[in-house]
Amino acid sequence: MSRKSGTDGSLLRSLPWTLFALAFAVAPHLQYLPPWVTLVAIVCAAVRWYIEKKRWRLPPTWVRIVLSLACFLGVLASYESVSGVGPGSALLAVMAALKLLETKERRDQFVLLFISIFLIMSSLLREQFIWSLPYLVLGVLITMTAWLRMSASRPTGLRQSFATGGRLILYAAPLALAMWIFFPRIATPFWAVPIDTSAATSGLSDRMSPGDISSLSLSNAVAFRVNFDDDAPPPRLQYWRGLVLHRFNGRTWSGGEPNFDYRALDDIQISGEPVNYQVTMEPTRQHWIFALDVPVQWSLQKTFMGSQQQLSREQPVDQRLSYEVVSHTSYRTDPDLAQFRRGWYTRLPENSNPKTMRLAQEMRSVAGDDEMFIADVMRMFNQQEFYYSLEPPPLGSNPVDRFLFNTREGFCEHFASAFAVMMRAVGIPSRIVLGYQGGEMNPLGNYLIVRQADAHAWTEVWLPGRGWQRVDPTSAVAPERIEAGIAGARYGGIGEIWGLSAPSALLHQLTLTWDALNASWNEWVLGYGPELQGRFMEWLGVQNPDWQKMMLTMLVVVALLIGAISVLLMRRYRPPPKDPAAVLYERFNRKAKLLRHRGEPPLTYVTRLTAENAALTGDAALITDHYLNARYGPPDVHSLQHLKAAVASFQGSI
Repeated sequence: MSRKSGTDGSLLRSLPWTLFALAFAVAPHLQYLPPWVTLVAIVCAAVRWYIEKKRWRLPPTWVRIVLSLACFLGVLASYESVSGVGPGSALLAVMAALKLLETKERRDQFVLLFISIFLIMSSLLREQFIWSLPYLVLGVLITMTAWLRMSASRPTGLRQSFATGGRLILYAAPLALAMWIFFPRIATPFWAVPIDTSAATSGLSDRMSPGDISSLSLSNAVAFRVNFDDDAPPPRLQYWRGLVLHRFNGRTWSGGEPNFDYRALDDIQISGEPVNYQVTMEPTRQHWIFALDVPVQWSLQKTFMGSQQQLSREQPVDQRLSYEVVSHTSYRTDPDLAQFRRGWYTRLPENSNPKTMRLAQEMRSVAGDDEMFIADVMRMFNQQEFYYSLEPPPLGSNPVDRFLFNTREGFCEHFASAFAVMMRAVGIPSRIVLGYQGGEMNPLGNYLIVRQADAHAWTEVWLPGRGWQRVDPTSAVAPERIEAGIAGARYGGIGEIWGLSAPSALLHQLTLTWDALNASWNEWVLGYGPELQGRFMEWLGVQNPDWQKMMLTMLVVVALLIGAISVLLMRRYRPPPKDPAAVLYERFNRKAKLLRHRGEPPLTYVTRLTAENAALTGDAALITDHYLNARYGPPDVHSLQHLKAAVASFQGSI
């Protein structure tokens, strides 16, 4: 009789758990995976379940090979690479799906559960949010439960499987925690994982056109958080310098590549008290580093100051950074600007925005000097009908002309651009600074939250003997934007006329609470680096901790934990104590000097004993009767006492 070539249905009970574990492991990757990868995973899971249910054949080898090659080429086409977190996750997910099509036995399911563990861990390569820890624990628990239910020799309850899996995780947790705390941290990793660059990053760009920054004002994404050593400076002084734009083509402002200028710090003349603070900056995949205007000291390595007093980093910021800065809010820079540099900041394209050029020249001819002209332009923005708006109308060609003479509605970049063009039109050097202004103080953690909505553009003009001076035209049009910030305007009701909307007070409080938790997570967990580890070891009493001391400490702690866990396991799984009646009956067997066979019933044994030695018949029968009563009869303390007395008086064979 020929054997059926299809599946035998033996995996019907365990296959759903394997599919569930894989689905849970792939879930965090779905938003980053191409849609076709998700579709392949769903189709393969459904096909494999249907095959097992209908006892059909698995797809032949050549079909699986063709599908594997097609999926590999699909990943290569989607990412233009097969290395990195994105392509690696996609390959892992699609190969796990295809592995289902050749799963015949339980050992194949074990491989799939191994893959699910790798998928869970690989999600941490992108980001380690505060919810990553419960997701990690739950994912491992589900995978362990699937493993246990697959390995069980007999059906077990779901609650028991989850309890066993949870207990195993609890046993492993102290070891994982000890190794995380004591394993030596290094300043730079041994390797670097290429991060996806396909997803857009919210933040400032190295170019500015009308409407670019106003689009960021609707984003509540955190740009960075700031912890001040002392009191924070007032909002009107909270200008977070990012990059400087000095090229203008009639519509768009742009700047140069990040460069190092060893004279940049020497060109800063400071006064007043310094401001000391720590910045925790979110990834931007850009080179510039944000600091309170103007920084004079910083702790971040491979970071330099450019010729326009902006901080830049050699490599793009592709992970969260924490650095300390000392800034001065009272300063002046470049009091003696070189003549050739003045040309950079006064250049305008020919035949662009002619109305603005004529207006600036007319106003300058009336003003007594440059400073009075600057004051007149600021007064024009303040007194005439200019409006601050998040949704300004489109400007088209000659945008500065259309803004000043037609629409008169704009965001900070509109006012900064128009002001800078008017300055250049009369020969006053000017430039645009992009960064952030203000922020929102979180009382729960006493730190400042600077969001993408706080993105801002302002102007700097150069005056002889005074150097570069900050002039923010937005303060003339919407002073509440500078004094209260976007957050204050949003939640204080001022920003309603700008197009801002605020959630309820309860929702806002919950948002601040969640952000405080995230900040603590970033500081104490994700920020647990060499410095924090060193301070912790010194607190434990280890002076001048190096990697050898760290390794030795880790090995000692892990060894002690393994010993403690082993003791707990031995106590939990030690064999139960023998029944007192059985112990007394074994003593009777030794006195009788007749070996009792394994599994031999007491009545059979006593029959064989009395057959060999008839003199023991009475005593042996009495002891057997007491034993059966004490071991198998109703609970009775007298039965055990009678057995003990009978065994004690038994003399054995003569």
